[in-house]
Amino acid sequence: MFDEPARPERVLVMCTANQCRSPLAAGLLRRRVAERGLAVEVLSAGLLESGQPATAPTVEAAVAAGIDLRGHLSRTVSTELLEGADLVVGMERMHVREAVVLRPEVWRYAFTLRELVRRAELIEPRPEGEPLRVFCGILGAGRDRSSLMGASTDDDVRDPTTDPGVDHDMTVAALDDLVGRMVARLWPV
Repeated sequence: MFDEPARPERVLVMCTANQCRSPLAAGLLRRRVAERGLAVEVLSAGLLESGQPATAPTVEAAVAAGIDLRGHLSRTVSTELLEGADLVVGMERMHVREAVVLRPEVWRYAFTLRELVRRAELIEPRPEGEPLRVFCGILGAGRDRSSLMGASTDDDVRDPTTDPGVDHDMTVAALDDLVGRMVARLWPV
């Protein structure tokens, strides 16, 4: 029914500095898709300057989770990265909003991680062979761009670098749970 993709599916994970949440989430996602032998390329980027390493507490938490972020350097999100993505996953509404400002057509396939999981768990898992962008369009049916406005934290993954109420281990646990649930719906067995 669907043609085979010409290239691996590409997921872009975004956060503010690309030094904590998005590298952690991308590392967890890479591990899960690799364990399943899936052709998925996972990239991460942020809104701030490129070339910064992951924070020391992030590296420590990643090592404890079996992920090596010692060589990670931040990357600034660009229109090219967004254009090449089949799915854009932000850690906060602000990240999705900024992606849509840079490249308006990503609205169809850009979500916060929490929103993506919530919407995916309301419908049947993605059918085998269905393009990821097509499935994201189904997930996003009925969304309103105004939902990205405001400062509600309902869909945010809390940032341990700025939020004293959450630590890096808690963030890894939350991300691992959300990423696992995402993979189960978007790439079902």
